[in-house]
Amino acid sequence: MFNLILFGPPGSGKGTQSINITNTYNLQHISTGDLLRDEVGRQTPLGVEAKKYMDQGLLVPDEVVIGMISSKIDETPNARGFIFDGFPRTKAQAEALDKLLEFKHTQIHVVLSLEVPEPELVTRLLGRGATSGRSDDNEEVIAKRIKEYHSKTEPVAGYYHNFGKLERVKGDGNIEETFKLLAKHIDKYLQPA
Repeated sequence: MFNLILFGPPGSGKGTQSINITNTYNLQHISTGDLLRDEVGRQTPLGVEAKKYMDQGLLVPDEVVIGMISSKIDETPNARGFIFDGFPRTKAQAEALDKLLEFKHTQIHVVLSLEVPEPELVTRLLGRGATSGRSDDNEEVIAKRIKEYHSKTEPVAGYYHNFGKLERVKGDGNIEETFKLLAKHIDKYLQPA
């Protein structure tokens, strides 16, 4: 089972590239936001637990999220592997994910970090806000989101760098160029399906 984490600041194209990777390599996409909504919607024990926190405007504890990830992996025992999107966001979450995967006799094989210069991110997000009506359509909000991403994600990147698993990928090209760069790293472990 092949497992990868895709990092990228807001506007880096992470969502688009997650779809490309999922389709090309036949991986299961694990988005913690989607998992939370699914578990809450199905009123699973973990979903009921998560909803208690969400209803109070609190973050769902790491143990609950890890439990949901564990359930998702167990639900798809024949998966070629997983792409983790939006998780882990902290070093503690990275350590918890590593322990879970070790328990399931697998591991994170590679962490791909999309690197895009900040002016390009701002341009992309302003364009996206103008066409989609998303809330991140002004430079002040965008700057805060990018700063938040770097302060929270860099420690996670450093954690995986220490294990030789982090690959920084130039993400300011077009969709096809960026995907080719990502695929070069994935192809070392897994061929397209």
